[in-house]
Amino acid sequence: MNRIVVGVDIAKRVFQLHWVEPQTGEIVALQVKREKFLEHFGNRSKSLIGMQACGGSQHWARALQKLGHEAKLLSARMVKPFVVGNKNDAADARGIWMAVQQTGIKAVAVKSEEQQAVLALHRMREQLVKFRTAQINGLRGLLTEYGEVMPQGRAGIKRDIPGALGRLSEQIGRIERRLRQWQREDSATQRIAAIPGVGLLSATAAVATMGDAKVFKSGREFAAWLGLLPRQSGTGGRVRLLGISKRGDKYLRTLLIHGARAVLTHSKSPPEWLTELLKRRPKNVAVAALANKMARTIWALTAHEPAYQSGYVSRPA
Repeated sequence: MNRIVVGVDIAKRVFQLHWVEPQTGEIVALQVKREKFLEHFGNRSKSLIGMQACGGSQHWARALQKLGHEAKLLSARMVKPFVVGNKNDAADARGIWMAVQQTGIKAVAVKSEEQQAVLALHRMREQLVKFRTAQINGLRGLLTEYGEVMPQGRAGIKRDIPGALGRLSEQIGRIERRLRQWQREDSATQRIAAIPGVGLLSATAAVATMGDAKVFKSGREFAAWLGLLPRQSGTGGRVRLLGISKRGDKYLRTLLIHGARAVLTHSKSPPEWLTELLKRRPKNVAVAALANKMARTIWALTAHEPAYQSGYVSRPA
């Protein structure tokens, strides 16, 4: 293909660009102000534009796609090996330009504005829950110094201090109602919510985080991207499996782990494979294995759009 590949290092004010002119072989390192960025690419032929996934990158990727360009977002971990010499804007742009042309590097999905908004709701809810927990713990510790032992758990605290904590709970409730409304309008979240252990938060977060499910070749690749597959350590032809890698999105992985633990604890008839696994391995290993299977099922229901079937056994093509 004759299209130009451009590496872009995003910043607040000035963007650094790097590309090679195909006709002359000239290496171009150009700085473009934020206000002129889209205008610069609006006047260029269709290009492959690589950017590092960071704050604002999703917005710029969507805007470039509207102009007809192909935009790819790369994680910082993928770009770092290609940054040579001292770290600066020019070196970063050159590293991104090199990384985006490699065949084995996985790009970050470009999300729609709706998916980005759903993720924003999840982040807001997560911060509010953390803040509420911090307030409870701080208050309990302070009152202990005065001989007042507060009851454990949010319910006990709410009985004694309904004001501030009540307002925080109302905000969290409003966010959850907005997420539930989005779930009613989105068929993918409705399908995967039928999976045992997947509730409102897991379903909406999974669809919004995944973006286009077909970016991943298989459910195993999606589970690996979430960090639910074992790390490997090997030498001399011998490979040893370690704990899960914990790469990818921590928030969604945590939701799936919690959902798997709830299924393992409350299910009256767990799957036979899970029962057998519990006989051989610790409970947390079984929880991670079930979360892995949940992630693969989420991908399958999202990518191929079937209805969830309990006890379904996949067969090779």
